Amino acid sequence: MGPLLETFTTELRRGTLTLAVLSQLRTPQYGYSLVQRLERAGVAIEQSTLYPLLRRLEKQELLTSSWDTTESRPRKYYVISEYGSEIYEQLKKEWETMTFELKTLLKGDENDETD
Repeated sequence: MGPLLETFTTELRRGTLTLAVLSQLRTPQYGYSLVQRLERAGVAIEQSTLYPLLRRLEKQELLTSSWDTTESRPRKYYVISEYGSEIYEQLKKEWETMTFELKTLLKGDENDETD
């Protein structure tokens, strides 16, 4: 993959990662468990990308966090807030609309030999 294509791919993924992360936080997750859930679904995400994203979403009040200190190693759990759920539902609708529109455009690309 060339550098330009890599840049475009990164831009495409950046917006989808927020939606992917929010979709998995209806139940509390800590960072590593979230990485595993996303990877099982085919969404690769580095921890160096995930943790800043989680902090940003928490600062924007889309997530809340709490520490679990019952295990030998304390873990910070994240869960979607009520406000985050509202935003998630709106983003999901937006994503579904955009996906439909793009599929239509791209399908037209395949079928339309002349312009």
